[in-house]
Amino acid sequence: MATLKDIAQRAGVTATTVSRVINNRGYISEGTRKKVYAAMEEMHYQPNELARAFSKQYTNTIGLIVPHISHPFFTKVISNIESSAAEKGFKLLLCNSKEQPEKEQDYLDMCMSNRVAGIVLCSKYVQTREFRKMNIPVVNLERGGDDDTISVQCDNYQGGKLAAEHLIACGCKNLLHFGGVAGKDMPADRRADGFSDVCKRAGIPYRILMSDRLLYGSMHYEDFIRRALQEFPDVDGIFASSDLIASQVIQVGVQMGKRVPEDIQLVGFDDTMISTVTTPQITTIHQPVEEMTELCVEYIAKSLKNEPVPQKIVLPVRLVQRGTTVLKTEIEKKLV
Repeated sequence: MATLKDIAQRAGVTATTVSRVINNRGYISEGTRKKVYAAMEEMHYQPNELARAFSKQYTNTIGLIVPHISHPFFTKVISNIESSAAEKGFKLLLCNSKEQPEKEQDYLDMCMSNRVAGIVLCSKYVQTREFRKMNIPVVNLERGGDDDTISVQCDNYQGGKLAAEHLIACGCKNLLHFGGVAGKDMPADRRADGFSDVCKRAGIPYRILMSDRLLYGSMHYEDFIRRALQEFPDVDGIFASSDLIASQVIQVGVQMGKRVPEDIQLVGFDDTMISTVTTPQITTIHQPVEEMTELCVEYIAKSLKNEPVPQKIVLPVRLVQRGTTVLKTEIEKKLV
């Protein structure tokens, strides 16, 4: 079985450097870190996680708790968190709470018993006072927090503004927003605020329809969308709070004889892969998931070293125009 000295010799570094890489201590250049990991892989070296945990009170594992592992947004979060964690020498313990408060609490307890280095929390239900009992860093990703927790969010309010402004610029006169879960009070709710503020200032009629936990859990919004389009047949512009919902607007529209973008212009949110595989492709608000997840891991690493981190950071979003919207100026050019 390979030892630290064997790894050090293969990588051309000292045994102390190998130990620092494995335990994620001190500054190590990216080149040196890669050489050590390559040597460990070549020699099939597996660090003793339990022994390391007892020596420094935590493992090199980050717990990630998400409400829906199959939702396109959280799939993207998981992939990016894993990549960011690996770059900093962490492994990932993935937990899928399925919107169940008791399950979320159980996973938090499991993370604690497994001596994780930190937790990234995307679920809603555990109260922030629970975090005060934990002597480990907890980062809220797109989840409400308070002064006792670290929070990483995108600018949801600006996203709602950009969506409404774009639909109005496309010539839409009657707007509809499919929002998040009613009564949940999450940062994503600010999308509706930005959307409504723009509509009010522009004097554009608008409606906001919130979903519920059952819809969010099933991820099947087809009947919800169909009823809305039947009740409000004059709607010509829709802002969906996720690309998942936007993709189902296209599907339901086809079934009802409403074409996108000819009859209804459509903006989604997240900029997940689903926005590029529909026909037409979805105009959406790009949420900077890669940057957000990098910050989550970075803040955990800094907190472990007692380095200062901001309590809350809000990253900007941007509109990505694709085929579900056509600017009024583009239509006028075609008519000339």
